[in-house]
Amino acid sequence: MLIPFSWLKEFIDTGNSPEEVAHTLTMLGLEVEGVETDHGEIVFDIGITPNRPDCLSLLGIARELKASTGEEIILPEHSLQPDFTEDFKISIDSHLCRRYAGRIIRDVTIGPSPEWMARRLELSGLRPINNVVDITNYVLLEFGHPLHAFDLDTLKGKTIRVDISGTNRVLKTLDSVERQISENDLLIWDGERPVAIAGIMGGLETEVTEKTTNVFLESAYFDPISIRRTSRRLSLKTEASYRFERGTDIEGLVTALDRAAFLMKQLCGGKVSQLIDVYPDRYVPGKITLRFKRIEQLIGIRIPDERVIDILQSLDFKITDTTSNALTVEVPSFRVDIENETDLIEEVARHYGYEKIPVSLPEAPLNLDTGADKEKIELLKDVLLLSGFNEAINYSFMNPAVLDRLNIPEEDRRRACVELINPLRKEDSALRTFLLPSLIDNLLHNIFQGIRDIKLFEIAKVFQKGDMELPDETRSIGIVYLYTPGQRLWEDRPDVFYLLKGIVEKLFQVSNISDFSFARTTEPFLHPGRSSDIWVEKKKIGFIGILSPQIKAEFDIREIKEDIGVAELNLDLLFSCKQRTVEYTPLPKFPAIRRDIALLVDKNLEAETILSLIRAYSTDIIEDVNIFDVYEGKNIPEGKKSVATSIIYRSNERTLKDEEVDGIHKDLTDYLIRKTGGQLRS
Repeated sequence: MLIPFSWLKEFIDTGNSPEEVAHTLTMLGLEVEGVETDHGEIVFDIGITPNRPDCLSLLGIARELKASTGEEIILPEHSLQPDFTEDFKISIDSHLCRRYAGRIIRDVTIGPSPEWMARRLELSGLRPINNVVDITNYVLLEFGHPLHAFDLDTLKGKTIRVDISGTNRVLKTLDSVERQISENDLLIWDGERPVAIAGIMGGLETEVTEKTTNVFLESAYFDPISIRRTSRRLSLKTEASYRFERGTDIEGLVTALDRAAFLMKQLCGGKVSQLIDVYPDRYVPGKITLRFKRIEQLIGIRIPDERVIDILQSLDFKITDTTSNALTVEVPSFRVDIENETDLIEEVARHYGYEKIPVSLPEAPLNLDTGADKEKIELLKDVLLLSGFNEAINYSFMNPAVLDRLNIPEEDRRRACVELINPLRKEDSALRTFLLPSLIDNLLHNIFQGIRDIKLFEIAKVFQKGDMELPDETRSIGIVYLYTPGQRLWEDRPDVFYLLKGIVEKLFQVSNISDFSFARTTEPFLHPGRSSDIWVEKKKIGFIGILSPQIKAEFDIREIKEDIGVAELNLDLLFSCKQRTVEYTPLPKFPAIRRDIALLVDKNLEAETILSLIRAYSTDIIEDVNIFDVYEGKNIPEGKKSVATSIIYRSNERTLKDEEVDGIHKDLTDYLIRKTGGQLRS
C-alpha cells in the first residue's frame, strides 16, 4: 500500500524523520518495503499482511504509530448538519449485509478534483476520475472503508435493497463488462433492478457522470465470505472487494460516510440529507480473558502487568476487568483479526518489542509417530527411492472432467466425487478419487519441460462419497514411469511393464505379503494386452499397466513413443491383509532339477491361471514355478499364444532321479493340457 508521508503526518505527527517512521512501522510488523520520492513527496510502500485489514488506511497506520509513540491521532473534519430530510427506503438481508447507511447529496457539480486531492490519489496509486468518485477513493485511503456513489436520478423508486440475485442474470458493471451473475451473488437493487455487485463494483447504468446532479452515497458492511466467493468466481478484484473480503469496521462506516459527504459539500457544492442507517443487529464487542502467566509462557519473558495494560489501551482495547492474575479485554470493532488470548499476546509482544525478547532454542517434547502403518509406509518409500523414483506431493484436488478423458465408466466408484463449495481454482472443483490424475499432471509438466526420464510416486489420501455425511478416505500409493533410452543404438530397451511389476512385487515383499496375484484388467485407460489388476486374498487392491495409445492421444503426448507405466494400490486394503510369518529356511541339502513346459493356449487365458494350476498340483517336490516367456506372433496359430514356464523340483529328503522327475513332469504336463485346453508346443 502506497502512503504519502505528508498525508500521514496530518493524521499523526510524531516529529520523527521519514526514515525513523519507516523503521518504527517495520519493527511493528508493518514492513516498509520501499521509500520513494516523487517530485519532492516521500511515499512509503508498506506491506500489509492479509490478517490486518485495519491497517489498509492512513487511520490504521496512525493507530499503530500512536501506540508506539504516544502521540494522539488527529481525525480529518467530518461533522455534518443535514441540509434537508428526504424519504428514502433501505432494506437489507441482515445475514449478508449487517449494516447499510447512506446519505443523499443534491445539487452537486461534477468536475475535476482539486489538484491537491488528485495529486494524493496519484501518489497512492489511484487514477483521478471526477470529484465525486475521487472523494470516495480519497476517504477509502483515509479510513479504509469502501464507499460507492450512485447517480440518484437513475435509481428507481427511491429504494435501495440488498439481497441475493435469486437467479442467473447479466449485469454490466462500471468497466463496461457484462458480468454473469449467479443466483447466490449479493446485489444492490433499486426499486426495479440490480444496480451493483455488492462490495465489488457498481453498475454502469447508475454511474456518476458529468451530467449527474444528485448522488446517493453508500457505506455498508457486507459478509466477507459472500464477497470473497463472488469476487473469486467472477475473477474480479477491486480496492473495495480486497477490503470487504478481509473484514471492515462495522462501527466506523458512518464516520467514513460523513467524511465523504462533508467533502462533497465542500468541493462539489452539494446539500446533504439526513443519515439513513439500517443496523438491525448491533455490534457486540468480543471479550477475551488474558492471563499474565500465559503471556510469560508463550513469549518466554515476564512483562510488567502495567506495561501490558498500557499497550492494550494504546491500541484501543478496552480493559473491563482486572485481577491479579488476568485481564478481561474488550476487542474494538476494527480489529477483526483478534479472536483469542494468543492474538492478544501477539499484540503485546509486537509493541513491547520483539528485539527485547532473548533468543533461545524452543523446548518441546519429541513426539514421534511410531505407529506400525507409518513404518510400513516408510518401507514402501525406501523401496521406491532406492529404485530411482522421486516423491511427488500434490494438492488433493482434481478436475472432474479428467474422468471423462480417462474413460472412467459412469458406474465406477471413482465417479463418486466430493465437490468443493469454494475451490481454489474453478477447474479443480472436486477432491480426487484416485491418484492417477495428479500423477498424469506431473508427467505432462515434466514432458513439456523436455524431461523424458520420469519416475514418480505419491502416497496420499483419496476421497469418495460414501453412505455417511463425510466422504470415505483411503490411503493410496500411485506410480508413474516413463523410460526413454539414450542415443546408443545398442542400448537395451527394458520392458516397462515388467520393470514396474517387479517394483510392485518388491512392495509386497517388504510388506510381508505373499498371497498376491495379477489378473486381467478392464481399466479403460490401460493397454488391454499389457495391464493387470492386482489381487490380494481375493480382494482387488489396485492396477498396473501401460497407458493406452488412446489416452496418450487424449493428453496430447502421442509423440512419446515409449511406454508409460502406471500403477496404484489401496494401502488400507494392503495393510489389512494377512502377513506371512517369516521363518528360517535352511539351505537345501539336495540338488534341484529344472524342467520347462511351453504350452500353446487360447490367447485370452491368463498366464496366472497356469501358475495357479501348477501350484495346486498334488506333489510335494515342486519348489518354485515361474513364467519366463509369453509369445504371440510368427509361427503361432491365430487366436493362440505360447506360455513358457520353468519348474524347479527338489526334495528335502533325498536326491531326485531324472526318471522320477520325468514321470511327475509328464503327468503335470498332461494335467495342464487337460485343464487349459492347450497343447504342447514343439
